Amino acid sequence: MATIILTLNRGSSSFKFALFRAGRGEPRLLARGAAEDIGGATGRIWLQDAGGALLEQRGRKFRNAAAVPGAIFLALGRHGLPAPTAVGHRLVHGGARYLRPVRLTAAVRARLKQAVPFAPLHLPAELAAIAAVTKVFPALPQVAVFDTAFHAAMPERARQLPLPAAMLGRGVHRYGFHGLSYEYLVHRLGAKRLGRAVLAHLGSGASLTAVDHGRPLDTTMGFTPAGGILMATRSGDLDPGVVVHWLRQSRKGADELEGIVNHQSGLTAIAGHGGDLRQLLARRRQDPRARLALEMFCDRVRQQIGAFTTVLGGIDSLVFTGGVGEHLAPVREAICAQLGHLGVRLDRRRNARHAGVISAAAGPCTIFVVPADEDLMIARHTAVAVRRRMGR
Repeated sequence: MATIILTLNRGSSSFKFALFRAGRGEPRLLARGAAEDIGGATGRIWLQDAGGALLEQRGRKFRNAAAVPGAIFLALGRHGLPAPTAVGHRLVHGGARYLRPVRLTAAVRARLKQAVPFAPLHLPAELAAIAAVTKVFPALPQVAVFDTAFHAAMPERARQLPLPAAMLGRGVHRYGFHGLSYEYLVHRLGAKRLGRAVLAHLGSGASLTAVDHGRPLDTTMGFTPAGGILMATRSGDLDPGVVVHWLRQSRKGADELEGIVNHQSGLTAIAGHGGDLRQLLARRRQDPRARLALEMFCDRVRQQIGAFTTVLGGIDSLVFTGGVGEHLAPVREAICAQLGHLGVRLDRRRNARHAGVISAAAGPCTIFVVPADEDLMIARHTAVAVRRRMGR
């Protein structure tokens, strides 16, 4: 008997969702959509079929997250789609305890609340989504799938931070994020085909991961998603002395600093008016600050590709994914422009048309562009967890 799985990906003011039928083989997409501007004045819900055709789009004000699961179920029902028999949630962090997908019992939910200090900007909203589903559909099996899980297999030299044992004992180490995206790339392309690979998830949040035949060796994000390369609004890695200096000078403390490094830094701080790379590309010729932001972003990505090539002992493939990685050909070209000595050689015409392979035919490194599909990985893990619970 097939399991109908609803995947939920909770954002700060949105629910992205997808519906899958999971049987013996790969889960099959039935529909996907989103509920947006939760708590705002311009709320709406939209739904597409598996081929991307719009089934509905309607205004719907959501007072809070608790109203969303019921609205999603109603939208699915209006178009004759089957009711979910299980729900899979993407959680950005499971703390030090949860590094694999887990069935959401009351005890697990209570322990996840204790993990909120690991991801205070993300986990509260994600736990609220779980509570909302539980309230409306208390008997529905729910599974948590963690964005940190993929990186749990990294060697200790990559996971450990050079800090006193007292801090390490509290779960302070490098976790890595965007794990579902990276897991999908390995699943889609295959570990053998990837070989020694650098995977680049580039969007408003951005990171890179070094993978040797499917096994993660290192990643850029660390204890939190704010680490690594600079992003749209996040600083990326900082000299710890900057943090100490700021805390000594400020009277507002850690909460304000958290807001600065997560929401007021990165490309936004450099450009001075937003960190959307599409807008920076459009303004780069007449705006020196936009040009500088672009140059810094591409430099940091290039530097990290070079560093990871050393970790891997060479590079067989480079994979771009995420909103920027998939859609902004000029950014991909700028990143690859100075990597020829590593065998990274771009075909400009393939790149301009966003082909699946954009490397030059004679290049020793294959450059891929792969659309992310985190929903599929959530559905796969949820199906396995539900079958295990049922003893199948």
